[in-house]
Amino acid sequence: PDLRLAPDHLHRGEGTFLSVVHCQQPSCSLTFTARCTNMNPSVPNRPCFLASKSESIIHILSHRRYMNTVEELKREAGKTACSFVRDGMKIGLGTGSTIKYTVIEIGRMISEEGLEVIGVPTSEATKELAESLGIPLSTIEKASPLDITIDGADEFDPDFQLIKGGGGALTREKRVAAKSEAMVVVADDRKQVTTLGAFDLPLEVGKNDWQRVSAELQEFCPGQVNLRGGNSPYVTDNDGYILDCQFGSTITDPASLENQIKSIEGVVEVGLFIDMCDAVVMASPSGVSTLLKQGGRLD
Repeated sequence: PDLRLAPDHLHRGEGTFLSVVHCQQPSCSLTFTARCTNMNPSVPNRPCFLASKSESIIHILSHRRYMNTVEELKREAGKTACSFVRDGMKIGLGTGSTIKYTVIEIGRMISEEGLEVIGVPTSEATKELAESLGIPLSTIEKASPLDITIDGADEFDPDFQLIKGGGGALTREKRVAAKSEAMVVVADDRKQVTTLGAFDLPLEVGKNDWQRVSAELQEFCPGQVNLRGGNSPYVTDNDGYILDCQFGSTITDPASLENQIKSIEGVVEVGLFIDMCDAVVMASPSGVSTLLKQGGRLD
């Protein structure tokens, strides 16, 4: 399936728009920022994304209808992500409050439009939702490689690196994303950061290892390392525990940090998704925008 198609206005950062409809936004450069089209004068215009040194951003302006609530934004962004879905695809179905709208929309496309796809869920919750909507499902073992994974994120930076795992499904999510030809993230603009780490970095660990792992992490983690759930620990779908690490906005080299953490015996997976994300469908009060990584698999 051709994943290169994308909705509405395409901004490649050289001061030119390629558009299938008339574009009224002036040409601009992404040397510093790309800006959302603001359809509501009462909402201050803000950068859609801070360009990295590598200027790795392609910007697509899509649905620009003003929305009043966070839930409306999530719904619109989740539905917009389905613009990447094509007939015949094998799709990784992510987990979270925004992705549920993507799964619901795929279910509608199957029942109303005759879309034929196979889904691979990243959690038991997503599996149950997909089954209730009549989405045919398979396992990563049987379906890989996947054409695309659509998932959420807790943070994303200008290089499209991610923190994930706030929902506790990071191990399955990472496994599915790693077996995919492309990854699309759906998030609101609160998840957009210049440096990763303000959101506590989640790790999955073995039940019998969490105390030792926590002690080793505390040697280089600048903040606290907390067992999710405390005295009633959260248990993952893989029967593990989650440690939430307070690094703060200090993760400037996520690949090195991931390698350092994974060298600790007992760590199952780290909630850093490095060089996996190719596009972000981002909701903000002024609408929904899609950001493509320049040189990525959807470029």
